[in-house]
Amino acid sequence: MSEPRTALVVSAHAADFVWRCGGAIALHASLGYRVTVVCLSFGERGESAKLWKQPGMTLERVKDARRAEAERAAEALGVHDLVCMDLGDYPLRLDDGDKGRLVDVIRDVQPSFMLSHSRYDPYNTDHMYATEVVLECRMIAQAWGHNPGQKVVGAPQLYLFEPHQTEQMGWKPDVFLDITPVWDRKRAAIECMEGQEHLWDYYTRLAENRANHFRRNSGGQAGGRAAKYAEGFQSVFPRTVDEL
Repeated sequence: MSEPRTALVVSAHAADFVWRCGGAIALHASLGYRVTVVCLSFGERGESAKLWKQPGMTLERVKDARRAEAERAAEALGVHDLVCMDLGDYPLRLDDGDKGRLVDVIRDVQPSFMLSHSRYDPYNTDHMYATEVVLECRMIAQAWGHNPGQKVVGAPQLYLFEPHQTEQMGWKPDVFLDITPVWDRKRAAIECMEGQEHLWDYYTRLAENRANHFRRNSGGQAGGRAAKYAEGFQSVFPRTVDEL
């Protein structure tokens, strides 16, 4: 029996994986992939303003609320494993031990592909820092001399999901993914993020806009189907193919 296909998402904060690649997660889960999501932090300091406006709010209560939201969203999307590292945010920082934990996850998952943030984000440096760390840990996970005896990872593609203010980030998508069949699951996950309700419709409109780009670029390669919702990604490494 063949091993199940796997994918790994590394999200700086608890909600990022929902907004930016929830459709990709749900779609690949429906195709039999085991998708692991790593949340480096809960976004408890910088991305939980609605919660902090409540009287008597504490850091631990905010983290508990964001963890619960992430768990509900992960269930809605069909995530195989949600790993919450709880490393703090604004700023997000990883020491060598934290990076070692992430390397262990990469090697354990053996992902066919990985997803994380854009490489530049002046509005939220946690995001671009997360991807810097992901690239470093991917490199370490490939090294035979790191923890000899562990199975090294191959060379999984790293896809960068769309940042919030796309035009300012130097992010240029080269992949559009039709998520129409699983849109209801992504929208359900979006609505789990009660602390950031102001973003629900924004990311719905973005998915509709990216579907326009999918339709424009799909041609015969994707059957020219009329996608209603899509997500865009930028690949970091060259892709090797036998056919275009």
